[in-house]
Amino acid sequence: MKLQKTLGFTTLALLAGYLMIPPALNAATNPESVDINKLLADAKAEAVELKTDAINMESLTRMNSGWENYASQLEMIRGHVNNSGKLLTKLKDAAPSGAPWQQTAISRIEPYLKEMADNTTTTINYLNSNQSKVRLPEFRDLVKANAENATSLEALIRDIVDYGNTKERFERLSRKLELDR
Repeated sequence: MKLQKTLGFTTLALLAGYLMIPPALNAATNPESVDINKLLADAKAEAVELKTDAINMESLTRMNSGWENYASQLEMIRGHVNNSGKLLTKLKDAAPSGAPWQQTAISRIEPYLKEMADNTTTTINYLNSNQSKVRLPEFRDLVKANAENATSLEALIRDIVDYGNTKERFERLSRKLELDR
């Protein structure tokens, strides 16, 4: 019981200390990069398109569509994945000049996008080798996994962009309140 109280007080003290860090110390870290925010917004737009195309492809599995329709959707998905990869490269190049939260955000996007690229490649390879087997559960599972992954990637990037917008608005309002005092 005493150990729990001590840990609770220690945690509270650390949290209070973190919250009381002078703004001058926070300014020592990299400022938020407008360029990174723009790239994140572009990545969000690309992720929305990717998600839409992946979900549309998954809906084809319920319509017993032909392989040509899947191939067309996969081509669009591959284009979005490639565009997202180019944006990620730009983000990674810009990351050292960004704020810590931006650097963290970029590092979190990378594994999701890599998985999306790997899943898309696997799905393309399956379709190229098994055009007559698009109604089998194996193919449907690949398509469904791709749609789920695209949905997760889009949600992650959307949350990151929303966080950045909210953070910027909060800081702007805080500065205004400081000026009003």
